[in-house]
Amino acid sequence: MLKYIQLLILVLLLPSLLKANESLVLESDSILFSVDSTQRFPRNFWKPINIIGQDSVERELIPTRKKHFWRAGTEWFLAQAFPATFNRFITVDPYSFITFKNFIDHQKFSAWDWDDNQFTTNQFDHPYHGQLYFNSFRSNGYNFYESSIATLAGSYIWETAGETQHPSINDLVNTTFGGIILGEMTHRVSRNILARSKNGQNMIGNEIVALLVNPVNSLNRLLDGKWGKKIDDYYAVDSSHISAEFDMGLRRFDAKEGDFLQKGKNSIYTRLRFHYSNGDHNYKRPFDEFHVNFELANGDSTTIQSVNVHALLSGAKFFKSKKGEHFGTLNAHYDFYNNDAFFYGAQSLVYNWNSEFRYKKENRLNLSIGAGAVVLAAVPDPYLLYGASRNYNYGSGASYRFRGALSLLNRLMVTADYNGGYFHTISGTKSYYILHTATLEGSLRLFKRFSLNVASGYFGLQGHFRDQQYPDFQREFPFGRISVGYNIQF
Repeated sequence: MLKYIQLLILVLLLPSLLKANESLVLESDSILFSVDSTQRFPRNFWKPINIIGQDSVERELIPTRKKHFWRAGTEWFLAQAFPATFNRFITVDPYSFITFKNFIDHQKFSAWDWDDNQFTTNQFDHPYHGQLYFNSFRSNGYNFYESSIATLAGSYIWETAGETQHPSINDLVNTTFGGIILGEMTHRVSRNILARSKNGQNMIGNEIVALLVNPVNSLNRLLDGKWGKKIDDYYAVDSSHISAEFDMGLRRFDAKEGDFLQKGKNSIYTRLRFHYSNGDHNYKRPFDEFHVNFELANGDSTTIQSVNVHALLSGAKFFKSKKGEHFGTLNAHYDFYNNDAFFYGAQSLVYNWNSEFRYKKENRLNLSIGAGAVVLAAVPDPYLLYGASRNYNYGSGASYRFRGALSLLNRLMVTADYNGGYFHTISGTKSYYILHTATLEGSLRLFKRFSLNVASGYFGLQGHFRDQQYPDFQREFPFGRISVGYNIQF
């Protein structure tokens, strides 16, 4: 439950609690557009004001923190010890009674296997655990790459020494990949929050929100005697800014007949979008931009409908003309869909070609097309029951994406998104899958921070099985929705 609360804090409570800080105020007529981190927008796209350290030179001279290896190692170890102790002495899980012989046996390559845990355990719980490993080092002065190594090491030790069952290949990927994404994201956001206390404004409130976003960092601030006190240089020079949007409205969908207009069901729809940007001065710094999309709705098989995290890893500008810029970016993606038709979760690495075209200041066209590798995907299999509770296959494959965004007069925004994939089963019934997700949306700013959003889209998953006794399937989820959005930037 804590992991869901943490994500909600990131995209909902954070902007509302910090709104009172005067340094967060932006032009009241600005509108937040749906932005994907596969695209790098010009710095004035959202017209921010009062952004700290806008100069690129100042951005490069970010103070570093002293490294605390023993404290980082202790917190990293406790992230292993607490769940292991709970499993052994509270729940008395038979898998928790590990011996040194188990640990030695698990070092063999042949010992590694695929586990049978539930979908949410593998796709949500393990990434959350991984971000504890990551932030144990990240909040103690270590950089992104060093903290990523600590995440991989933490996942490996847990898989080989945390339980008696075979070490899990999918857990190693999910904990490491997801933990790095979630860990750096929470680190960046908590730092942005604390930077807003530079002048002593709303200090305790910002500390509390930062605690909810990144508990490990707040623990270290408490150990250093800095919690609730004047912000040091590391936080004070933070120059990032955040855009957030909250949507609520009605949705109509159909997962059986494929006709949501005539035979669909109605439900309440809520969306939280969150975009972080540290400027366009440096394409080489991981997570200088990332985007989070979190969608909820009732009347379906699950409340959480979609979770998407797209983060910049690296990039390079190709060329620039009077009317536009063209550049490439490498992005890490985490995508999760869950509806009446199917569930799906994957981590991928995608390279994108991005183009920005401008006509005066009020009109822009942004295009992005990308392709890359799906590191690991979990897709449903109606014919599989692997172990006690696994009803899905694991596979790898290719990902291909497109995004277009047209902004007119800084008031109307039209976006088109497509995410497709091909996955070949590695663990499960011999098969391959094809995924299609597409959305067309229009957003009209009504006044100040409010906008009217209308969208239509389609989710589709095809499963093709090698054995003729298992019929192929195609599951579709078309939808339409209308909502009112509230936008804030800081």
